[in-house]
Amino acid sequence: MPRLTAKPEPIEVNLAHSAVIVVDMQNAFVSKGGTLDIAGIDLGDAPRVARTIGTVLEAGRAAGVPIIYLQMAYKADLSDTGGPRSPNCRKEAALHLMDQKPEWKGKLLIEGSWDSALVDELAAKPGDLVITKTRYSGFVGTTLDSQLRTRGIQFLFFTGIAANVCVESTLRHAFFLDYWPILVSDCTMAAGGPEVLAATIFNVESFFGWTVTSDELRAHLAAREA
Repeated sequence: MPRLTAKPEPIEVNLAHSAVIVVDMQNAFVSKGGTLDIAGIDLGDAPRVARTIGTVLEAGRAAGVPIIYLQMAYKADLSDTGGPRSPNCRKEAALHLMDQKPEWKGKLLIEGSWDSALVDELAAKPGDLVITKTRYSGFVGTTLDSQLRTRGIQFLFFTGIAANVCVESTLRHAFFLDYWPILVSDCTMAAGGPEVLAATIFNVESFFGWTVTSDELRAHLAAREA
């Protein structure tokens, strides 16, 4: 198995049993006019993150590594949000904004909306898997775990936005389910700023997995393709 130069220490990874997870690369979290932009989050690094993820996805597809998209979206009637008894309705950004500002009702992270759509430059390709979720963790209320186990996947390379919210939530959940989580450190950004991203990277490297750069991952994917 290839030995990746990762942090906090190198890790052997079986690319035949790996997948790239793309978390919430949607207009809501990447584009001006989307949910995070409306919420006042600085999206200045989002275009670079999207471009870097694109290079990893291209290398992954060429090497035959499955690409799995997680896409946050609610039904138009909001019946899958958890309702008033769920903290999800109070803390999730889109739901909070729609509750506070009537002009946004029915527009943020609703299935079929511009806000919920994957950004054009990272559109899913034939053979990719897209899983819709309604909570920060991609494992909650979805088929993600069964889809991974059916494919014999053990190692998960995480990319996407936001590092400290849905990416870290899903990565932690993967660790609890005995997957091997690896965060591609330059393929993510935080909702908050550099110090927030640093905290997520610290958590991953210290307690929940490993980090690796996109250059390191692409080099091993290219070797597998060859």
